Amino acid sequence: MANEINTIGVLTSGGDAPGMNAAIRAVVREAIFKGKRVMGIKRGYAGLLQEEIYEMKAIDVSEIIQRGGTILQTARCKEFTTPEGQQKGADICRKHGIDGVVVIGGDGSFRGAQKLAAYGINTIGVPGTIDLDIACTDYTIGFDTAVNTAMDAIDKVRDTSTSHERCSIIEVMGRGAGFIALWCGIANGAENVLLPEKYDYDEQALVNNIIENRKKGKKHHIIINAEGIGHSISMAKRIEAATGVETRATILGYMQRGGAPTARDRMQASVMGAYAVDILCEGKSNRVVGEKDGKLMDIDIDEALSMDKSVDDYEFQVCGNLSK
Repeated sequence: MANEINTIGVLTSGGDAPGMNAAIRAVVREAIFKGKRVMGIKRGYAGLLQEEIYEMKAIDVSEIIQRGGTILQTARCKEFTTPEGQQKGADICRKHGIDGVVVIGGDGSFRGAQKLAAYGINTIGVPGTIDLDIACTDYTIGFDTAVNTAMDAIDKVRDTSTSHERCSIIEVMGRGAGFIALWCGIANGAENVLLPEKYDYDEQALVNNIIENRKKGKKHHIIINAEGIGHSISMAKRIEAATGVETRATILGYMQRGGAPTARDRMQASVMGAYAVDILCEGKSNRVVGEKDGKLMDIDIDEALSMDKSVDDYEFQVCGNLSK
């Protein structure tokens, strides 16, 4: 039988995502409800190695569910990618009486959790990333807020683009995954969407599309470009030179990570955080919490990290069809 979990640590790692605070709140309050002690670990694995650890009470997570970012802060940590750093992290957990850790973050954060588990610390991952790129789950905390933030910004750019009869290239986040770009492409009615998974780098096709649309009487042209393709400013210059149409680039950047989380992100973060505590208390370890077909589930971290995720072919087809 697994050892009883008495003290649970919680940390946020990697890129921040709206809803992380809701997840932290859920972990703290669900653990306390179950009679467990909770230790907050600041600045992710970097803070763990620096022993930035403190006990959290229910009052410590009051008035945070509506806030973006993470009250525990986050950081990258090269030292924790080494066996020595991982062993040190596990030893520090034991020093502070931490029996299990809930890690809120993305794939890189889960690799750290996997290593802690290998050194004897029970770990559960909660998917927190705006990119929606964790293959084992249909939903990741932060995506809904980020895509709504981007959609709202693109609507505003579209207004001025139409007024000036411009072509606008709007770059959204998504280094290796085009989910934000695809969703905005459909939701904003963009004429072109460039995804890391699909783009063939045929810029002439973009030029031809802009020219054809002008002949049809279109007053603007919106191109949504994923961060993984990038180079939006130089692309805008080349397109303007080739088409004669004034072209501007707007890079939305880190504004997509911030802001108050939507109702969906607050709700999903809360149930996922609570579920992580529940399965940790059952003795589970090296698992990732996820959602499949609308239901909570958990999966082995090793299996989760071996899975690939790509954009839906039909959704991409619809995006193209509706842009005509």
